[in-house]
Amino acid sequence: MDQGQFADFLRTRREALRPEDVGLPAGVRRRTAGLRREEVAALAVISTDYYSRMEQQRGPQPSVDVLASLARALRLSLDERDHLFRLAGHNAPARTVPGEQVSPATLRILDRLQDTPAQVMTALGETLLQTPPARALLGDETVHTGFARSVVYRWFTDDASRLVYPVDDHAALSRSFVAGARLAHARDGAGSKAARIVDDLLGRSPEFAQLWKRHDVVQPPELTKRIAHPALGVLEVQCQSLHDPVQLHILLVFTAEAGSPSYAKLAALGADPQSYLRESPVSADRRSMDDTPLNAR
Repeated sequence: MDQGQFADFLRTRREALRPEDVGLPAGVRRRTAGLRREEVAALAVISTDYYSRMEQQRGPQPSVDVLASLARALRLSLDERDHLFRLAGHNAPARTVPGEQVSPATLRILDRLQDTPAQVMTALGETLLQTPPARALLGDETVHTGFARSVVYRWFTDDASRLVYPVDDHAALSRSFVAGARLAHARDGAGSKAARIVDDLLGRSPEFAQLWKRHDVVQPPELTKRIAHPALGVLEVQCQSLHDPVQLHILLVFTAEAGSPSYAKLAALGADPQSYLRESPVSADRRSMDDTPLNAR
């Protein structure tokens, strides 16, 4: 914990607020710039003495709950909140943003990749947008509904989804998907969509349940993948990811080593994706699956 910087940040943020910013009367005899210490303490539901000691570099390391209350009381932005947590010696909270609107910057990049397999995915593995070559390579992954929108969920509930990858790679992919689900569950917490997906998979897939017991959280970066295409055969592609730290979206781009057979296949696919369009690797009944819990279906 950097007590000096922490105390200075609290003071400057307190002095930057006006009483009317937080619903307090301005008054006529205020000599303090911004809010008073006791006003911040009341808004954060902590004692004035405790808050004063933090500004005077005499307080103990605050808990994450106290920091969250201070962030709300001081009307901090997400960047300011994260900075407050780090100054206090804690990891910044995860930024889980509801909604699936793709940022304009990501859309502009995707628009320039129309001859390349690329797609935008959520942190839960839900595909939001695909370029035509990506649909040709992987199938239309935007048609799914409910839990089946998550590639992790489809992997363990629909054998057709596994046709995208060679059989020899299935075991490693299963371990990677479960590790990703474990991280999403920890990040989003109980009651989240990630938690509901995990609960449903534990009752639906013995393979998922067995791997879940291992509590693996190491998810090696999948820099190289093999993709089995019905017309082009197996392609070895490199996966490059661009992360949106606010929306928690991932722009995934597939390329191949120049001069390789896979490079020629991707070039053909990019030039005429309609000729190589593969059927979406999911059965019709799975497409209509909603997120109703397993025991209620």
